[in-house]
Amino acid sequence: MNEKDNKQGLQIELTPDVAQGEYANFAIITHSSSDFVIDFARVLPGVPKAAVKSRVILAPEHAKRLLAALQENIMRYEREFGLIKIPNQEPRTIAPFGTNKGEA
Repeated sequence: MNEKDNKQGLQIELTPDVAQGEYANFAIITHSSSDFVIDFARVLPGVPKAAVKSRVILAPEHAKRLLAALQENIMRYEREFGLIKIPNQEPRTIAPFGTNKGEA
């Protein structure tokens, strides 16, 4: 990348419908040798089915970059707002949605 490219930066389009986002309170992460698949779902009380609202497919390298970015942002958040507490969960290493190995 030359200096001209670096000054211009990457332009990202965020359409109004995407900007509103989707609420998800549950995620399922699976993987194959070439991809990580993250399904974001919404679990509601009294509803027996969790509706997947969004699926993100990442190359392994991008999944690792996402993990690092999340860790950094959680550290910043906790410095500013305090520790994020997860009820009924023992302290452990980063494995937010379980430790089972998944296959896509």
